Amino acid sequence: MFKVTTRTIVAIGLGAAIFTLLFMYVKIPSPVPETQFQTAYGVAAFFATLFGPIAGALIAFIGHALSDAVQYGTPWWSWVIASGVAGLVFGFAFKRTRVEEGEFKGKDILTFNLYNVIGNVIAWIVIAPLLDILIYQEPVNLVFVQGATAAGMNIISVAVIGTLLLIAYAATRTKKGSLSKK
Repeated sequence: MFKVTTRTIVAIGLGAAIFTLLFMYVKIPSPVPETQFQTAYGVAAFFATLFGPIAGALIAFIGHALSDAVQYGTPWWSWVIASGVAGLVFGFAFKRTRVEEGEFKGKDILTFNLYNVIGNVIAWIVIAPLLDILIYQEPVNLVFVQGATAAGMNIISVAVIGTLLLIAYAATRTKKGSLSKK
């Protein structure tokens, strides 16, 4: 699960680049300040499920850090770290789904989305607000509202975008036992 191969490194580079671009340009604002519906998390969860927790963590961490650096001049580290944690947790769906075997239905979708909810809750309702308070001395009530809003929107992003990408990817894989000798 934690093995890093050349294939994983390439996936991290590609995933981080896609995450950065989506994070910067393909988002929907929310009424809560500094929070948006981010399509990037659906893609991060897709890559994390295919390549594991290390890839998921690095894709989200690097992608978020690059996006912040380009847009604002410096990363907002509390949320960058939270992104990395979310990606790490998404990656635990690796080896627990049958997507590489051409199956991504029922139980696999449920398993994937269980990690989705766990990762987003830990990242945005616990880690991001606490680090905002510790690092930046942000107001407590604001950071927990932002975190809860981000968690909800990111759960939806992963549930819709990540699930659809994995269903499509699984459809391209050869199903186990589907080939027979004539």
